[in-house]
Amino acid sequence: MLDGIDYAISRRQMLARTIAALSVAGLPEWFTKDAIAAEREKDSKLPKKFGPNDQINIGAIGVGGKKGGYRQGLGDTQRVGGQHGVKVVAICDLDQTHLDDAVNSFGPDCAKFHDFRELLARKDIDAVVIGTPDHWHVVVAMAALKAGKHVYCEKPLTLFIEQGKKLVKAHHASNQVFQVGSQQRSDQRFRLACELVRNGRIGKIKRVLANLPTGPTGGPFTEEPVPSDFDWEMWQGPAPRADFYTHERTHGVFRWWLDYSGGMMTDWGAHHNDIAQWGLGTDRSGPVTIQAYGKGPVVGQNCYTTFPEFDVDYTYEDGVVLHTSNKGENGVEFQGELGKIFVSRSTITASDQKLLDEPLDSSAVRLYESNDHARNYIECIREGKPAICDAEIGHRSATVCHLGNISLRLDGRTLHWDPKAEQFKGDPEAQAMVSRPMHKPWTI
Repeated sequence: MLDGIDYAISRRQMLARTIAALSVAGLPEWFTKDAIAAEREKDSKLPKKFGPNDQINIGAIGVGGKKGGYRQGLGDTQRVGGQHGVKVVAICDLDQTHLDDAVNSFGPDCAKFHDFRELLARKDIDAVVIGTPDHWHVVVAMAALKAGKHVYCEKPLTLFIEQGKKLVKAHHASNQVFQVGSQQRSDQRFRLACELVRNGRIGKIKRVLANLPTGPTGGPFTEEPVPSDFDWEMWQGPAPRADFYTHERTHGVFRWWLDYSGGMMTDWGAHHNDIAQWGLGTDRSGPVTIQAYGKGPVVGQNCYTTFPEFDVDYTYEDGVVLHTSNKGENGVEFQGELGKIFVSRSTITASDQKLLDEPLDSSAVRLYESNDHARNYIECIREGKPAICDAEIGHRSATVCHLGNISLRLDGRTLHWDPKAEQFKGDPEAQAMVSRPMHKPWTI
């Protein structure tokens, strides 16, 4: 534990890093000043000294899954575990190599688990970080809520829409904090863009562009022996059973199989569609019509099954169209009667710089402020408040992606969606696709 003096120094260093980061982020001066002031106010309210009972013990479930050489689950756990007064005490993974590597990075007293249910049974674990493949997210998250754990779960939150509806009900019935790993909500650029849009800076919104990368195609692949240090049967879990390909169904590339994920539509789409809905104020609702066109996956046995290219028009009740596609610079562009604002992880620009530079007045709508996604999770656990991206928001953002995929799978026909009832209108075939069978004995 840090004593009072050490903790004060640590907090000052953290604030200094925040100020430095803001100064090079290309944000307008007024916005930077507001953010720094908010950080200082937040700093003043945090406890200056923690006793033994204040430590938050974390268990990580799923730490492998390389994406571009980066292990997302491990990275999430390191960021959460790096917060003040937090300790990672247990790791669960089905790849023994990944499990051993992760445990070694957190110290010799970090426990190893093969079955997430055994980790959840530990009474000393207060919260979990879920970095599993997508088809496991809701199963594990529901079990964690039932076990009384706070939950940080990677995006896309769900594999199919019906899962999300049940998870939201479970979260609302619990006393746990739930944070979805849509970390763009904790990026100042994205918050600024959404605040400006919500306050009418570019006038009435006509169209939003969510520009995603193009997904891969691959296959056919040849069956290979299952490595001795990997539990392929447990990894498949609630998904249909399939042949094993060493690096073509697991560890990052699971994203390109509909059995486990939704392709680029749910990978980057869960990020950018989330920001689009945040800016539109529809992040607890959704579109009313959907029409998609796309380049289908390679046809054949043992090939990737998600759509690599697509153009999807989502129309909202007020007539605004969200266009999600593989065209344009990666990011989100809001188009209004008075101009445009584009935002990405590296920049925020506008059709006229004045749209960014003019400060919002004191009566302006202000959105939930978080400048560090992992820190927000831990703060919310300490303070008993909702996280910036709770289960309902994560579910609704994933739903937008699933709706696009359903239209693609139905050859691009126009679908009519009731966002309040969360069901399709007059289309039994589409309605059947809001759910999927799960391999026994797994259930939610």
